[in-house]
Amino acid sequence: MTHASYRVHVDPDKCQGHNRCYSVSPELFDLDDLGMSSEVGAGLVPADLIGRARLAVANCPEQAISLTEATEATEAAEAVPARAEAQP
Repeated sequence: MTHASYRVHVDPDKCQGHNRCYSVSPELFDLDDLGMSSEVGAGLVPADLIGRARLAVANCPEQAISLTEATEATEAAEAVPARAEAQP
């Protein structure tokens, strides 16, 4: 059985800096110097913060935040760094 987890993403073209997502869940979102939001790290949402992630999505007036399901296989593939080609 595959365990599902979630990932948040902030669309930088839609974000207008209302910061409601950060107010709801500062553990999941960062703010830049201009007050624009972005997801923390790869945007993976810990199980105990899924409710807050959904609340952030629902409270974004610009609909700039998405919450998508990510399987363990996807997470594992992203966690493994790409191998550098050997230089002769």
